[in-house]
Amino acid sequence: MSTTEEHVVKILSIQPVTHNVRSYRFEKPAGYRFHPGQATEVSINKDGWREEKRPFTFTSLNEWPHLEFTIKSYSDHKGVTNELSTLKPGDELIIRDVWGAIAYKGEGYFIAGGAGITPFIAILRQLKKDNKVGSNQLYFSNKTVSDIILHDELDSILGGNAHYIVTEGGDSRYKKTYINKEFLLAEIKDFKKPFYICGPDKMISDISKILTELGADPNSVVFEK
Repeated sequence: MSTTEEHVVKILSIQPVTHNVRSYRFEKPAGYRFHPGQATEVSINKDGWREEKRPFTFTSLNEWPHLEFTIKSYSDHKGVTNELSTLKPGDELIIRDVWGAIAYKGEGYFIAGGAGITPFIAILRQLKKDNKVGSNQLYFSNKTVSDIILHDELDSILGGNAHYIVTEGGDSRYKKTYINKEFLLAEIKDFKKPFYICGPDKMISDISKILTELGADPNSVVFEK
């Protein structure tokens, strides 16, 4: 696709996922395709917002008749995600060409922080559809249990290989800790497998550095560059 191509698409439905995350399903332009893990630049088709472009990852699969984003809204500043939270079915988005470096390279470890789970949703959904989930492991860190995106679906895909970590709040089911060197040494059994990392920039940088120190092949550590 041309990098200048734009599509105006109508929102079909909006569903709550957590207290501040929503699933937006919207029209799929003819011939529009992407690989699980890829994203596009999005803006809202309203005066004052058309040039406010932000990257969002598709959480739908190519075979679906519609496209989907799963987006966390930040109400503490009046930006795009907050404005998205005010939209209704029938409102319009502008999407552009697809891009993204998070591609599946085989069974390994998915490490996500908060809304960083979103590039992994389509990948895991596709693996589930293809019966190729295998022994993939997910380590998903959130502030509290109420912040966990698509908790039930991740459990249904990964079973006991979905591991949840919380950094605040008490819930005896989950470890209250951080994904640091000690955690990775205790949890990871094979540092030669691929690692997929997505979350805040500092988390990606810190974990990538630690994994390399612990013997991971830098070429097998996949994150958005």
